[in-house]
Amino acid sequence: MTKRTLPSDGLLHVLVVGQTPPPFGGQAMMIEALLRHEPVRLRFFHVRLQYSADMDSVGRFSIGKVWVLITTILQVWRARFRYRTPLMYYPPSGPNRVPVLRDMVFLCATRWLFKWTVFHFHAGGVSSFREQLPALLRPFFDLAYRNAAMAIRTAPQNPEDGKLLGARQEVVVPNGIPDARGTVAEHAASPGSPLVILFTGVLIPSKGVGILLEAFRRVVAAGADARLELMGRWGDRAYEKECMDFITRHGLQGRITLLGVRRDQEKLESFAACDIFCFPSHFEAESFGLVLLEAMQFAKPVVTTHWRGIPSVVQDGVNGFLVPVKDPAALADRLLDLLQDAALRDRMGKEGRNIFAAHFTLERFWQNMEAALLAATRSN
Repeated sequence: MTKRTLPSDGLLHVLVVGQTPPPFGGQAMMIEALLRHEPVRLRFFHVRLQYSADMDSVGRFSIGKVWVLITTILQVWRARFRYRTPLMYYPPSGPNRVPVLRDMVFLCATRWLFKWTVFHFHAGGVSSFREQLPALLRPFFDLAYRNAAMAIRTAPQNPEDGKLLGARQEVVVPNGIPDARGTVAEHAASPGSPLVILFTGVLIPSKGVGILLEAFRRVVAAGADARLELMGRWGDRAYEKECMDFITRHGLQGRITLLGVRRDQEKLESFAACDIFCFPSHFEAESFGLVLLEAMQFAKPVVTTHWRGIPSVVQDGVNGFLVPVKDPAALADRLLDLLQDAALRDRMGKEGRNIFAAHFTLERFWQNMEAALLAATRSN
């Protein structure tokens, strides 16, 4: 980076183009967290993506989104020259047709304005989508995605999208969250009371909801005194009916509580009050799993899957257990291990809290992001 690139304030001006809540997905939450930071050597400017007002419309086509795309491109052009931002930060979509085609149009219309483009792959796997496109569109895919100054991944286990797309640098920056411990009361099940297993996420098949329900059925059949709480919204009515029929068919109505969507203080209270957090995801675009950190900050042991970036957060046998995806028997066995051993729950919970404090705080995320964005300007 040369002095001629810097504005009169001597800071690197970064144009952050991305969604902030709502909807309350992990990517949107991390972009909002990034923008709250006041870095020493950078200055952030923001053009908000507004394609989806809620999670139900994410990844779906509508005529209104075409207009949003056009106006967003115009906002980026204006911001580039108004704020003198030589670096654009952008989070590409996951490997789904409508978002990829949208990104291709947006990036082909904007990247040429910037000296550096940094891609932050909160959703993994877009590099594999090129071969699914008609041959006529592949050059535009390359123009949109190839040769970025830097690609950021949230975990080393995630797809190497940046490398496969020819990014000049690639780094790993784990996500982080504010440490909320001490802001809500923490408690565990009292002697003689059922232990609480908590799940948080969109209630869809690829988040492992059906796998968890079958595992919980096995846990109950094994005689464990436990309750299951599901926090989140249903992905669609048909899947909700399928799961509710399963719950009724196996007589689990009195043991399973549907919490719905909870945010802020109410959400933290649910994490602080559970005994075990369970997240059996095999979600197609999963890259990290912020909900794991939300449980670990309150010293809760975790049972989750060996999928994408999740093993960068949960160490098998240390702060929880990792099981194969789509394996309700293995999931049930690990849940039973924790349900039947209070000392194990306590040890794993404390280890999780230590791992969170050492690696996954919001302050650590800010520090790593600032270093990465500055390093991007040293690429040729």
